[in-house]
Amino acid sequence: MVQNTARGGPGRFGGWLEEAGVAVDVVRAYEPDPLPARLTHQAVVVLGGGFMPDDDERAPWLAPTRELVAQALGEDKPVFGICLGGQLLAHVAGGEVTAGHGTPELGSTPVTVREEAADDPLFGPLPGRVTAIERHVDAITRLPPGAVWLAESERCRYQAFRVGERAWGVQFHPETAPERLRDWDPVRLAEHGLDPAGLYRRASRDARSATPVWRGLAHRFAASVREAAP
Repeated sequence: MVQNTARGGPGRFGGWLEEAGVAVDVVRAYEPDPLPARLTHQAVVVLGGGFMPDDDERAPWLAPTRELVAQALGEDKPVFGICLGGQLLAHVAGGEVTAGHGTPELGSTPVTVREEAADDPLFGPLPGRVTAIERHVDAITRLPPGAVWLAESERCRYQAFRVGERAWGVQFHPETAPERLRDWDPVRLAEHGLDPAGLYRRASRDARSATPVWRGLAHRFAASVREAAP
């Protein structure tokens, strides 16, 4: 699991993978030379961060991260990309990501699962509409060739997609529990006309139904990892 910022850890997603029988190795990519030259793990999860997927000047570890994701795609190893991680997957697979695109999404947001997701191993069992915690200003603006478009929201078209059979990218944050919103910068939220207390209350309310959904998705990704292991 590639962690891109000091505060952007695996959260509950890592715990859900472990309870489903998958060992989680968190690599803090922003520390000096932490990433391996080759992917030796059975899967890769790339977490979020405030960068574009090719922002190598500010985040030089993104280049080797892209190489690991490309290797995973070439070897049909499971990939799960969250926010920046999803954008990075789209970039590596030939899609397009645009900085500061559209209206930012912050807080618990309704996500619509598309008909194309019906046969998807991860998204197929999801309800037609579910909430997810969002925190992004950049967005995927073109999916990779051949990608399956799985979910969308009112303000962001590409909330989830799949590349090949075992690589998924999401724009939202299934790893983020509502309590994490209490740490968000209130000044930045105010700039967007948002009330921190209101965001937390809504996320806490929505979590009653959303948390089991994302926990189940994490368990199904863990099953994909186990199935793909030699």
